[in-house]
Amino acid sequence: MSLIHSYAIWNNKGGVGKSTITFHLAMRYAELHPDINVLVIDLCPQANSSMMLLGGGSSGEDQIIDFCSTATPKSVVGYLSTVISNGRGAPLPPQDEFVIKVSSYNTNAPENIFLLCGDGNLEPMAPAINETAEAKALTPSTNPWKWTQEIIKNFISHVTSSDEKNWIVFVDTNPSFSIYTQLAVSGSERLIVPINADDSSKTAASAMVALLHGTNPPHPIYGSWTYAKRAQEQNINVPKIHLLIGNRLTQFEGPATAFAALSDATATSLFSIFQNHPEYFTTRSESICNKSDFINEFSLPLRDFNTAGVVCAHLGRKLSSMKQGYYEIYGRNVKVNADKISECIIAIDTIINCL
Repeated sequence: MSLIHSYAIWNNKGGVGKSTITFHLAMRYAELHPDINVLVIDLCPQANSSMMLLGGGSSGEDQIIDFCSTATPKSVVGYLSTVISNGRGAPLPPQDEFVIKVSSYNTNAPENIFLLCGDGNLEPMAPAINETAEAKALTPSTNPWKWTQEIIKNFISHVTSSDEKNWIVFVDTNPSFSIYTQLAVSGSERLIVPINADDSSKTAASAMVALLHGTNPPHPIYGSWTYAKRAQEQNINVPKIHLLIGNRLTQFEGPATAFAALSDATATSLFSIFQNHPEYFTTRSESICNKSDFINEFSLPLRDFNTAGVVCAHLGRKLSSMKQGYYEIYGRNVKVNADKISECIIAIDTIINCL
């Protein structure tokens, strides 16, 4: 039927939990909304979210290797290679050749999750994508950069318009703002931004906004070549920030204040950006007059997934299927407590209720 929303989970800072959040959001959303199809697009060369969705651990890794080892990989690299080889104006390849029904490979997954699998060859393929984007336009009406930037956007449109159900899309990303991350950003309507609850995230948050929207004044040498400038000139829809997820919080310190999800320095920086450019963010029904309002509307504290979340992701399982007990992880028995499972479910459900 149609696309509800598409979300890129991105921050240009590593180690903030993008892939784990993508996995848990997709699994839980699909479980709570069986009438809606969930599509995950893995545009991170590490392919961690794909590994988790396909069963986790060594079984997930082996399945990714199988998908990526065929003549035309059943992966994001296979899709990008096919589209680029066919060229602008050619019909898009059949989606069934690349989209995976996750439950066919991971019986613990809901029936309504689909995946464009990640691929480690995305990194060495990046120069070829860049070359396609920077090709000389043969006619005034052609625009290789815009066409390349919108490959994932067009893929999402192709998939979600060819089914009787509604769809929601989650795009996992890499921290670096390389060409494949740009494709993820250009293909998504909204951003979910995981941020560490420390002051080092202030710089990362400001840099992320600068990468998307540019600086004022622009850099005197590189300003005209940036993604932000070219996206503005060529009418690429830059996604709006929808949620800021305060992740990697200290496990034993609950959200005692309204500022628990973000450090004060990061919150101050982002609120300042919001004051000057509210159009960079999705709209809210409530007016936002101060930093506290901003945090209440845009920020959610996601306490560490602790042992429960890590074990769940390693096994490729739904949080709701986890019980208190011991689970074997790489030859070790790891205990999972019932209260920690409940905490993880509540945290993820809070995010899902805001999508």
